[in-house]
Amino acid sequence: MKSRGFTLIELLVVIAIIGILSSVVLASLNTARAKARDATRKSDLHEIQTALELYANDHDGSYPPQSSTIIYNDLTALAPTYIPSLPDDPVHSGNSSSNYRYSTATGNGAYTILAHLEGTNNWCSLSTGSDQSSWAVIYPHC
Repeated sequence: MKSRGFTLIELLVVIAIIGILSSVVLASLNTARAKARDATRKSDLHEIQTALELYANDHDGSYPPQSSTIIYNDLTALAPTYIPSLPDDPVHSGNSSSNYRYSTATGNGAYTILAHLEGTNNWCSLSTGSDQSSWAVIYPHC
């Protein structure tokens, strides 16, 4: 009498192979998602940079002053006149310790904005002006 079907060993081998393949695919997707969020952060910094330049154009070359905490909320002077709304970090929305950072140099003639990137686990910066803050020296350009 012939038996139809699969043995338990055959089924376990197939399930193990499917599990291994799915874990490889999920790991690749997580890396791609982190890179996409980093691209969003870089794009957000460029939007903020454009808004800062528009602000400086209307305020005799001066950028918004920073508070003593040096956090992103210092840029509220930009919205809604120069940017519709301030972009938020894709993962750490509203969390000032992981959000974008903003610093002006002495005299408000220069600024540096930072974003924390997941892919490199480092900060990247955009700066302007000759008297840049120390952040522009420490962190790589986005």
